Amino acid sequence: MALSDWLATLQVSDVVMESTGVYWKPIWNILEGSFHLVLANARHVKNVPGRKTDVKDAEWLAKLLRCGLIESNFVPPEDIRDLRDLTRYRKKLIHHRTSEQNRIHKILQDANIKLTSVIRHFWCIGTPYP
Repeated sequence: MALSDWLATLQVSDVVMESTGVYWKPIWNILEGSFHLVLANARHVKNVPGRKTDVKDAEWLAKLLRCGLIESNFVPPEDIRDLRDLTRYRKKLIHHRTSEQNRIHKILQDANIKLTSVIRHFWCIGTPYP
């Protein structure tokens, strides 16, 4: 929030940042409504090899942005990003549930309890589940 206020006091209109990992996401979320944001692919904006610092990288990105040489990566709208997060979380929960089911199944198999044959037996004779 302080960054947003600081940029606004300097009358900044465009902000560019590299898409490295997930570090750009919280900053993007805060600045999204107030500035024209450009998300640069790190591979496309590599500087000349040599001694790198964050300050030199920032100056290089600013120079490229001023010259119009940065093609922005696609960032979906906020509602789509939220839906993606929820979908990924649901997938992870399903994976954990399946993993636990398989672990319990293996423990029962190791104890000579064949769960599949027990279930098949109950289905065959029409007896409800115990």
